[in-house]
Amino acid sequence: MQSTKIKIFTLTVSVLLIISIILGMGMGAVSISPLQVMAILGKKIGISSGVAYTDVQESVLAAIRMPRVMMAVLIGSSLAVSGAAMQGLFRNPLADPSLIGISSGASFAAVAAIVLGINTVTSITGVTGTYALSVITFTGALITAVIVYRLAQSGGKTIIATMLLAGIAINALAGAGTGIFTYAANDAQLRSITFWMLGSLGGASWNTVLGILPFTILPVLVFPFMAKALNAFSIGESNAAHLGTNTELVKRTVVLLTALCVGASVAVAGVISFVGLVVPHIIRLTAGPDNRYLLLLAPVLGALLLVSADLVARTLFIPAEVPIGIITSMIGAPVFLYMVIKELRSQRNF
Repeated sequence: MQSTKIKIFTLTVSVLLIISIILGMGMGAVSISPLQVMAILGKKIGISSGVAYTDVQESVLAAIRMPRVMMAVLIGSSLAVSGAAMQGLFRNPLADPSLIGISSGASFAAVAAIVLGINTVTSITGVTGTYALSVITFTGALITAVIVYRLAQSGGKTIIATMLLAGIAINALAGAGTGIFTYAANDAQLRSITFWMLGSLGGASWNTVLGILPFTILPVLVFPFMAKALNAFSIGESNAAHLGTNTELVKRTVVLLTALCVGASVAVAGVISFVGLVVPHIIRLTAGPDNRYLLLLAPVLGALLLVSADLVARTLFIPAEVPIGIITSMIGAPVFLYMVIKELRSQRNF
């Protein structure tokens, strides 16, 4: 019975993802019907059809809509599977990729670069080019991950509880630093900071998609192979070690891959919250806590969530665009509150 539910859920989410991708490529200020979307995509791979479309529609789809949808798929899938892995590592369904301060570190680096000026930061770091801000943000995420991981080490082992506490401290410290730079910012810089902190896929291009591809695809490919190890963590780290799990390797891999995908995502799209928190919980309602299913289904549902959220963000108030972070927070906050209330009720019943 459980297997049938999982198959139906997988099929439903996969079909919805395909539909959302087609709608995401077609809906917007320049309308492109689903048939026209299919015809233009078919032309790219050498398949001719009788469906008529304009050169403008083809250009908009190829240069603007396709990279934006692909970036949403990459970011959504990687954040979701990283959230599932983090929850397995910490044995806590309320954990997400921002728990150990990676998002805050990346945001602090971005805000600092905006206020100090890209030219100033470039002269200090040597980073040049159009994507200097993205590189600086990505570097901030990696540095934060290394600091948290080092602080959590004791006697050659990484203590998960210490990692959590270090993450909370880094979150607070990075938040304070972000606040200082925000206070020092002028009006133009404040607008840039606000837009960045709320998240947007508006800067998507094929260059940015290719830039984040290796960092976002790695968690999607690697984490499913860690399902057995993360299942072992559910009975405790010491018990997992007795079962033959290399616990240190698991912890290093989860932290590193999470840092890579969060850093890459924040670098090109700003802060997008709740994806890594909400998606694994929704899957558990149907497929249960088994990471064999969770880590395979999370990328699909994560991609569906972010593609759909971006579609709403782009089309809700055309031609204006709502920051995608607002949409994901509107979806994620009620689910988060439901999880907290459910956990409190289960403790009372116990």
